[in-house]
Amino acid sequence: MALFNLGTLGSTPVVRDNFSLTTTDPTDVFKFQITSGKNINLSMTDISAGDDADIRLFRDANNNGVLDSFDRNVGLVSNRGSNQDEAINFKTSSGTFFAEVSRFASGSSGNVSYDLALSATQPSGTFPISASFSNLLPKEFVLGNLSADVTRTGNVNNQNTTDVYNFSLGFFEGVNIKLDGLNGDADISLIRDSNNNRIVDAGEEVARSTSGGTGSELISNTNLSGDYFLQVTQFSTSNYTVTFDHFTTPFALV
Repeated sequence: MALFNLGTLGSTPVVRDNFSLTTTDPTDVFKFQITSGKNINLSMTDISAGDDADIRLFRDANNNGVLDSFDRNVGLVSNRGSNQDEAINFKTSSGTFFAEVSRFASGSSGNVSYDLALSATQPSGTFPISASFSNLLPKEFVLGNLSADVTRTGNVNNQNTTDVYNFSLGFFEGVNIKLDGLNGDADISLIRDSNNNRIVDAGEEVARSTSGGTGSELISNTNLSGDYFLQVTQFSTSNYTVTFDHFTTPFALV
């Protein structure tokens, strides 16, 4: 097991690219601290084709600085299968944490490579709302190129503060996005990752809707071709329905 000490995690993403797991060293552990209540965001992407890796998050529950069996009694896991992106978004209090990346032997052959990004944004349910949105862009739910209306349901909560939908628009296409069916408060942010680094950089947010309460959220008339990410983020625990209302346009915008 390889251990990497990242120190105090803040809102600026910490990125570790092209890390590798092997049959003889199948686990990497990233240790970090947060100094106050935060949303911890973990995004594992670019897992090598034909392979599988999972990610887990544990708190140093006994404060001994070591990831041990006591810490493993409670944790979060993302294990989506194959080389799909993995993500954990967790609202928590200050402390020391371990992000464990492990090679899933049954789904891998030889070495497994991956990229990992970590950040700690402001906790959900606080203001400004924009500070609690994740700034990482894993492809949790891949919708592909929109050619018709798409509806999905989900739930955001303290153990899953954010869901991320990835889709693309071609020429002569547009979309209206509506979030409703709320029994709590959730918000949406639309990002166009222009440099494809899977991080929300300055100027990449296209639109945001943060109306508050159980009322609907709406982002209208997005009609530039390209690749997009929609984040659904809790202000409080809530079920939701998100609808991508596809339409065609008489013009092509890029």
